[in-house]
Amino acid sequence: MGDHIHSIYIRGSIPRGLGIEGVSDLDTIAVTNTGPNEFDLKWVDQTEQELNEGFNCINGVELCVYCIKDIVRTPIFSIIPFMVKTHSICIYGEDVRSLLPRYKPDEKLANEHLIHLKSQIEIAKSDLMDNDDNEDIIDCCSWIMKMIVRAGLALVIVDEKLYTRDLYPAYELFTKHYPEKQNEMRQALLFAIAPVTHSQNIVDFLNDFGKWMINEAEKWIQIHNPDRVLQMQL
Repeated sequence: MGDHIHSIYIRGSIPRGLGIEGVSDLDTIAVTNTGPNEFDLKWVDQTEQELNEGFNCINGVELCVYCIKDIVRTPIFSIIPFMVKTHSICIYGEDVRSLLPRYKPDEKLANEHLIHLKSQIEIAKSDLMDNDDNEDIIDCCSWIMKMIVRAGLALVIVDEKLYTRDLYPAYELFTKHYPEKQNEMRQALLFAIAPVTHSQNIVDFLNDFGKWMINEAEKWIQIHNPDRVLQMQL
């Protein structure tokens, strides 16, 4: 990408030294000086596929591209600047983390995980319907279950004043407040780390526990974000 690149980050468990071989994925964020529409990104999907096939020590690699003006735009909460600030290390270029606010585990962060939950679950159910591509089903299963586990944590962020991207601690904090739903959230956790290929089992789970999670998210939103703002003011 040449001169378009401003800086590059890796994020998640691997840069923190907590990666698990064959389980952890490797997520990257490329920050560009100009908008992504200014250059060709058709190579990204093919490159991700080649890396995923060539290195089984990681459970997938993701190459994301964002313009610097969208990263340092700080009046509202946005998940990518948050991830750059709190869960990433700069491996190339000028580090922008010092320009970003000091985020807190509060309702602004929780809202990011809850305001989109209903649409995310609906997308997952649609993608799984009549899907016989096992790899696609596995990817979808892992993705939506991670969303559910992290949404479970989001429900209790305001009370706990704690946040983690790691799934098991998120599960533990959720069950501390919702012990009656421990079994269901544990199943979501298992689906996230050991996804299955039977799409109907996943859809049935989403129709049951997923529906309950949507209802709880709606209750939280009515209290903390009644105007249903997608990105809350910092």
